[in-house]
Amino acid sequence: MAIELTDAAADRLRSFLQGKREGATFRIGLTRSGCAGWSYLLEKAESVSPDDRVFESRGLRLVVASESLPLLDGLLLDYIRKPFAEGFAFHNPKAKSACGCGQSFST
Repeated sequence: MAIELTDAAADRLRSFLQGKREGATFRIGLTRSGCAGWSYLLEKAESVSPDDRVFESRGLRLVVASESLPLLDGLLLDYIRKPFAEGFAFHNPKAKSACGCGQSFST
């Protein structure tokens, strides 16, 4: 089981850490929402529980709740820059379909 970052995603996450403490951890998770059923969460992890799985990718620690891992296993997190938009892109091999706006998915 693994969660991976591209170089672009790792660089963008590191930019959030400028002047912050070393060893910061980011949480990748899911919430039931959106028109397709599941939406992604990405936030700074304030704590790590015993039920969490911790991954390291490109020198950053990523935390995933154990109950979310079956839907996130194999996830590749990228950061995309386009002429009029930029943001994180979740490439999930477990997603079978996505809504039209790309903000939620179903399995």
